[in-house]
Amino acid sequence: MANAEPRWLRYTLTAIALAFLFLFLALPLLAVFAEAFAGGGSAFFAALADPEALSAIGLTLFIAIFVLPFNVAIGICAAWAIAKFDFRGKSLLITLIDLPFAVSPVVVGLVFLLIFGAQGLFGQWLSAHDIKIVFALPGMVLVTLFITFPFVARELIPLMQAQGKDEEEAAISLGATGWQMFLRVTLPNIKWGLLYGVILANARAMGEFGAVSVVSGHIRGQTNTLPLHVEILYNEYNAVGAFASASVLALLALVTLVAKTLVEWQMRRETEMLDTALLPEKVNQESGIPS
Repeated sequence: MANAEPRWLRYTLTAIALAFLFLFLALPLLAVFAEAFAGGGSAFFAALADPEALSAIGLTLFIAIFVLPFNVAIGICAAWAIAKFDFRGKSLLITLIDLPFAVSPVVVGLVFLLIFGAQGLFGQWLSAHDIKIVFALPGMVLVTLFITFPFVARELIPLMQAQGKDEEEAAISLGATGWQMFLRVTLPNIKWGLLYGVILANARAMGEFGAVSVVSGHIRGQTNTLPLHVEILYNEYNAVGAFASASVLALLALVTLVAKTLVEWQMRRETEMLDTALLPEKVNQESGIPS
């Protein structure tokens, strides 16, 4: 049995786990806020009120919000195709979805640089038409979208596969259109998984450093996101400013963690309610009693 271990062993393992969490999660988080307020509250708020800091915060939020609709659309379409249909090239599509997980973000940035840079594949054409991709906002959006698009799909694929397609087929047979089926059957069934994937993708978008660093050009007040702004301030030995900006990222991470926990709790709650509702039918089926 799981509780057959000696009490001292359970307490020891629990203490080790709590110590690990404190040393590697809680303590660094406390250190960030301690360093951010080391110069006092006035220095902290002055660092955040700096025009470059405000620009970095605004740019970070803008990119995260801008890529969100694309993440949702791509994720739903990819999950729908993989979970509901069998077709040639399905394994290849799954591999392509997992590609951003396997490739280093720095390599992703370099690839986009080779494609859209001045000496890249489309560099001369872009320069001739005065179109800026790299070292500008479009390039930052593109690499962020590439890095984050698997999260929604990866959350929805196993969920849709587990749910099957019986309900959708029943809705179609009853005369529902494609949009009616999606809005009234599919979307309610995947809403929590979709929200969970959106939270993860949004967190990655706000914290992305490697790929954005390569294509941003580090132009102060224009192409510096919050992680890049933190790096610049820290390299300039502006510890208060760096940690003040880092504390904003930490707060965003905490908000994301709380939202993720709430979504997980709601998903478990609905699953338990569904299992409770189906329990009498399962008992009847196992006992041979007609429902």
